[in-house]
Amino acid sequence: MLAYKNEYLPNYNYDDYQAWEGDWELIYGVPYAMSPAPNITHQELNLNIGVELKKKLKDCKNCKALPEVDWKVNDDTVVRPDSLVVCNLKNQKAYLSQSPSIIFEVLSPSTKGKDRNFKSLLYAQNGVKYYILVEPAGMFAEVYELKKGKYKLKGEFKEESFTFKLEDECSFEFSFREVFDI
Repeated sequence: MLAYKNEYLPNYNYDDYQAWEGDWELIYGVPYAMSPAPNITHQELNLNIGVELKKKLKDCKNCKALPEVDWKVNDDTVVRPDSLVVCNLKNQKAYLSQSPSIIFEVLSPSTKGKDRNFKSLLYAQNGVKYYILVEPAGMFAEVYELKKGKYKLKGEFKEESFTFKLEDECSFEFSFREVFDI
């Protein structure tokens, strides 16, 4: 078995990230290429998620739905979830600097492991209340809710709805039927 030292691993920060060409995520100083570009089904599902979120949040003055925005967790971690909801948005910069309340990730073969494991831990550590993994191959979504620092599966959804309960008594019923109607 090979041993390695952390100082041998690459370690980049937000300034480095800004200078890179193409689409990247930076997680704990390690860069991850976001390629190839998502396929048509992936993009269509993400669009449907955004439309449903926008429709359901139109009366909420505190929450905002955003597609593919950079979330700068700290100086060595920048991720770009497929869709998210942020409540009480504080500073509007070129990136999001506060934890979202909800994150949707549409899975792809090249990122499935990272989304299911690595990002799940990252999002839980940073207080993201709901994490939703959307599986295009089976056309279903898994909804996880943060409880005592860990995600607990609330269920798998295809045509059902789920009620998200956010800050300031903001809640809304989200229809997965609308997401998978492609």
